[in-house]
Amino acid sequence: MPTRDPLLDFPIEPTQPLVHTAPGDVGGESYRHRSGSAQVRASADERSGGGRDGSSSYDARQGKSRSRRLPAMPVIRKVKLAMSAFDVCHVGVVLRAVLFVHGTVTLGLLFTSQDWLAWLANGAVAATMTLPATLAWLILACLGRRKLAAQTVGAQWVAAILLGAICAIYGWGQMVLLDLAPVVELGWWPPLAVGMALSAALFLWLRQRAGLQLPAAAAARLAELQSRIQPHFLFNALNSAIALVRSDPERAESVMEDLAELFRAALASSSATQTLGEELALAKRYLEIERVRFGERMKVRWELDPAAHSALLPVLVLQPLVENAVKHGIEPSETGGEIRIRTRARQGQARIEISNTVPSVPGKAGMGVALRNVRERLILMHDVSLRFEVSRVGTTSFRIRIGVPLTGRY
Repeated sequence: MPTRDPLLDFPIEPTQPLVHTAPGDVGGESYRHRSGSAQVRASADERSGGGRDGSSSYDARQGKSRSRRLPAMPVIRKVKLAMSAFDVCHVGVVLRAVLFVHGTVTLGLLFTSQDWLAWLANGAVAATMTLPATLAWLILACLGRRKLAAQTVGAQWVAAILLGAICAIYGWGQMVLLDLAPVVELGWWPPLAVGMALSAALFLWLRQRAGLQLPAAAAARLAELQSRIQPHFLFNALNSAIALVRSDPERAESVMEDLAELFRAALASSSATQTLGEELALAKRYLEIERVRFGERMKVRWELDPAAHSALLPVLVLQPLVENAVKHGIEPSETGGEIRIRTRARQGQARIEISNTVPSVPGKAGMGVALRNVRERLILMHDVSLRFEVSRVGTTSFRIRIGVPLTGRY
């Protein structure tokens, strides 16, 4: 039974999924919608053949074609931009939390110690007690972050303060086992009260940090959308494919498949991640599309270390960097140039280097927005574990170096 289009206000008949067909296909399933006497028809013959995976080809010599189903669009998932307050599984957060707790306790001892020597001695004892307690709090919060994030704000406060109490008693108990006289004489009530108070203050800071991440993530998401597949690249890729349809239909089909994969990644969720290996595969697809335009003018050198390819990255974070190399290193030069992409696994980090030759004639202005966007997205994911360097190597090349943990985000 026909339904009505709420925007165009004309009836639409139920149809089979739309199938792409090359010229020469006739018959088969069809879809149509009417507006007055006008009819728009599109037909496809799925029975004409095709591969098991839905692929298609066009044989120019025999004038035959096989239909191919258009690639499924990726599902855009609704994600929370704000991070959880218990998202403490980062080196940067751990360092800040330890410094906050130890600094607060040391500052408090300044007002209770009789002299400087006593303050230093008390500070050393306090550090021995607060460091394991703080690390225990962070480890427990990290392990239970998903369950805690699903609770109400009140329940989160209760959980944070209870964790502080438990960890404070744990730290105090260690000092008792070491038979430190000042701690034993102090009793367990003061460490318990201080632990609960510091835990509440730490959780308040974590909540404020999570709230501040919301506008930062939104700004990064906006810049990400603006710097993803650029319109001029889309037009160039489509023109290249059109030019190849008659002379090299198989290569034209390959270009469209590469373009479909790039757009599938471009429309993925902003919180999605991919391995470095998957990101490199997308970069290769992009460069294959650009090779249709530049031919031998564009030389690409790959020096890849498979041991580094398990590192996690935000989706489509390398493609803008490779596009930057093409736009400013290859396109302005009449003789072309070279792009070099290297990966290495070193000291627990995946190290990525993208460099390109620089033409003697100055090109267009730099792609600063995209570079800043890539850096911000990587910082949101890897925090202080990230290494990101942009440099000009003499007058001959431009280089970007990235270092991320091999273990990914957590």
